Amino acid sequence: MEFRFELALCAALESPDRVVARQLGAGIENPGGRIVDVCVLTPGPGFDRRAAITPDRIPDPAIEAAVGPGEAVPLKKAFDLPPDRAEAVAERAAEVGYLERERRDGRPIVRATARYPDDWVGSLTAIENKPDLGTPGDLAAQLRYDAALGLFDEVVLATASYVTRAHLNRIPEAVGVWRFDPDTGEREVVRESTPFEPDAPGVEIREERALQTDVALVDPAAKARKRRRIAERAYGKGWRPDPPGCAHASTTADGRPHCNRFDRIVDPGRDCGAPCRAHEPADPPATDRGPLRDERTAWVADPTGDGPRRQSGLSRFL
Repeated sequence: MEFRFELALCAALESPDRVVARQLGAGIENPGGRIVDVCVLTPGPGFDRRAAITPDRIPDPAIEAAVGPGEAVPLKKAFDLPPDRAEAVAERAAEVGYLERERRDGRPIVRATARYPDDWVGSLTAIENKPDLGTPGDLAAQLRYDAALGLFDEVVLATASYVTRAHLNRIPEAVGVWRFDPDTGEREVVRESTPFEPDAPGVEIREERALQTDVALVDPAAKARKRRRIAERAYGKGWRPDPPGCAHASTTADGRPHCNRFDRIVDPGRDCGAPCRAHEPADPPATDRGPLRDERTAWVADPTGDGPRRQSGLSRFL
């Protein structure tokens, strides 16, 4: 249920002035300690310049490397990394179009194809999905983590349940709450979110116990680096999963994986394959995820074609 709810919400949130992605790591001191269900990126002033570079994620070490679009720099000087790691990062950055590589006097040389814009992200909103508030699991702890760290500009809880005052009292006051119907795509704002301060220090909750909570203090620079990584990951990844390799598989008009045999949206990683009694191995159905994403969001599939064509987000979640 939660997977189908999540995909329906992503489809409903798509807009030409934002980028939507799902399942992104949001931990800093403990990178795997927090996974955000959905992230919405709204463009900043430099968004078109970022979109013009590549439709793919740019490796973070390449962005931080001592290399720009001017004079070429020896690979060893550009990256403060072990040689094998520097080579792998440079190769990937060249594949996605951010770096150019050559050799001079037998030495590998790199140069950036464009100056990376620091102001391309307007805002990042984290959305935690909990369709059934009757089985909240770790919801309260997850939202306390987000509120204490203040990594995102806003944090929202999305649910299909009727929201009571008791529900609202169990989560941080700054967290917004939406009631979302995955069948109709209708969304009711139960409580507006209160913006956080991503450029201020934060507190990362590492472990909560009955009488003690272990935390780590996170400075603004670490938060800024993590926000850039989340933004790059969101821009390159999007939200649409690969459809399953089954004769009964298809995709909906908005790109969600669908099973024709059971007539429902499916989670390919859990519902399909060996666990399914009706599974019939076949090539995955053709899907136009790139064109769909290009048409429906601020992401630009082919920056070498018509180029970026959308300005920064003028609407929020209307």
